[in-house]
Amino acid sequence: MVVSRTWALLAVLVLATGCASFEASRLAASGSQAIGRGQYARAVEDLERAATLAPRAAPVQNDLGVAYLAAGRPGDALRAFERAVALDCSHEPSQQNLRALRQGRPGGALAAQP
Repeated sequence: MVVSRTWALLAVLVLATGCASFEASRLAASGSQAIGRGQYARAVEDLERAATLAPRAAPVQNDLGVAYLAAGRPGDALRAFERAVALDCSHEPSQQNLRALRQGRPGGALAAQP
């Protein structure tokens, strides 16, 4: 499931940002995989770089929020989820994660990841 999610994220990023942002796609995939392995510092590093290269990609902001939350940075997570929803208000994982964190259920935010 992580592999298919990773490829889906790559496809979304390439379509949303163009082929020039392949590095952003690679970093986003690497960060997403690091979350799955519990390597949260690595995930934050990769996803921050991906977000810099693809600042309008809601899935990257959402995954960055999940990584921040898992790394014990709820304030940064909240801002990342807010950015994700602002970029794409129809992105359901971002909405769920933002709602859970605002309701004081940070574990619910992590569970909302597909």
